[in-house]
Amino acid sequence: MKPASFDYFAPTTLDETLELLHEYGDEAKILAGGQSLMPLMNLRLARPKIIVDINRLSGFDQIASTADGGLVIGALTRLRAVEKSALVREQNPLLAAAMPLIGHFQIRNRGTVGGSLAHADPAAELPALAVLLGCEFSLARTGGARVVTAADFFLGYMATAIEPGELLTEIRFPTWRPGAAWAMDEIARRKGDFALVGVALNAELDGTANLRDVAIVMFGVGGKPHRIESADSILKGRRVEPAVLRALGQAVAEEVEPDSDIHASAEYRKEVGGVLARRALESALARSKNGVKH
Repeated sequence: MKPASFDYFAPTTLDETLELLHEYGDEAKILAGGQSLMPLMNLRLARPKIIVDINRLSGFDQIASTADGGLVIGALTRLRAVEKSALVREQNPLLAAAMPLIGHFQIRNRGTVGGSLAHADPAAELPALAVLLGCEFSLARTGGARVVTAADFFLGYMATAIEPGELLTEIRFPTWRPGAAWAMDEIARRKGDFALVGVALNAELDGTANLRDVAIVMFGVGGKPHRIESADSILKGRRVEPAVLRALGQAVAEEVEPDSDIHASAEYRKEVGGVLARRALESALARSKNGVKH
């Protein structure tokens, strides 16, 4: 099939883009990489009346360090650019490790960071990572701008806090804490496919090798990234022992509420989610003990 008819605009400035979005509201769709939008349009699952192609905007594909050691990434930055960035590898090793998991390299060559986040597929890696790390999203509109935290940005299945007339312009990653224990893992039918179940984990160890400040976010187990609320109470102040790992796996399986589909049942996702969480914690601690950054 081919897309339904639409009007096409290719603005060259942010002001022009925002004026178009203000004029057409929710009838307009942003075209950046097009890796998600174009297949939906070809299948006529999406029928936008207006396409606003933002690829001619300048200054929104940067990767830069903030004054406090965090990262700011423009929404038009290609996924492949993040994957290859030495600055990202140095200042956020978890983000660097996550990039090769996103699709295939052909997709990463064209797909954008902002597009992946705004599309908000619950099986995607970047939304889960943004929630785990506490990223902030800058949204611009005619006459103003606002900042939304990742915890408030994702509302449900492919639904975000972006309002009609708004454009995601940049994503801010907080300062990476040296010595953090981290891991990201997923199960997919084939390498590069969307995850059936995935996990992102970040933790710190105290001076006696006990866990503290543990955060675990699952993806592919519901309509949006799911932070495991019980993780900190189960793990904080504890050493990683078999009983602790079993408790974590059970908590994850009980807490997530995935759907069944043609690829996997809800029961499978629950069970595998618990296994992945245990493996991620063991992997994070092994990496931390061995002094591996990437």
